[in-house]
Amino acid sequence: MTFETRDLSVRYGPSGPWALEEVSMAVPPGEIYAVLGPNGSGKSTLMKALLGTVPVTRGEALVGGRSVGAWRRRELARSVGAVSQTESTAFPISVRKLVEMGRYPHLGALSPMTPEDHRAVDAALRRCRVLELADRLVDTLSGGEFQRVRIARALAQEPCALVLDEPTASLDIRHEMGILQLLRESARDGVTILLVTHHLNLAARFAHRALLLDGGRVAAQGPVREVFQPEVLEPVYQWPLSVGLDPITGSPTVTPLD
Repeated sequence: MTFETRDLSVRYGPSGPWALEEVSMAVPPGEIYAVLGPNGSGKSTLMKALLGTVPVTRGEALVGGRSVGAWRRRELARSVGAVSQTESTAFPISVRKLVEMGRYPHLGALSPMTPEDHRAVDAALRRCRVLELADRLVDTLSGGEFQRVRIARALAQEPCALVLDEPTASLDIRHEMGILQLLRESARDGVTILLVTHHLNLAARFAHRALLLDGGRVAAQGPVREVFQPEVLEPVYQWPLSVGLDPITGSPTVTPLD
């Protein structure tokens, strides 16, 4: 599954500011592609445009080579799993029931779960290491546990691609690493990962390529080592930075300077 934008522009309201301006990018299949940038740079808007939840003012947003508007919503949900930045539950629900919601795009109206659906749910629970939590209510979970459950719901869809908006926000190191390792495993299995994140060093370690946005425009894009250069990052983040290589992983590491 591929994602692509061609001169994509999004504006909120006829006279509002441009959230995205002429953004062109291509996400290859089976890779982790990081979308980076400071607050208000258009990262979440790009994700929403590719999911068809905000209207495109100009240009194109393509999923699997087709305009996102040409996809039926159920068809798109079968192919692309999405994890938003925040979520709350309106009523008590168990972990298993929440993950079962990932099978809804594959079911007809009021259709019962089939053995295949149950198999997909159990596989997603195991893969995200939350099978032992299956009977817990989601409002009793920690932040890291809830994030893994939400990703399990997306994986239960058995999608070709995952789109995630800040999936490690407010998590401790162990839970951050657990989620990024899970995404790396998914990419190795052929799932395309579009990762919106503020965490530069995590993106540098786990992503294959990166798109850097600044004020809704493309500041840089390409392989991680090309994007992670002081002369590229400093004008966007407006702070002096040092970029080195981690001696163990070999990935770029960004250090803010005084």
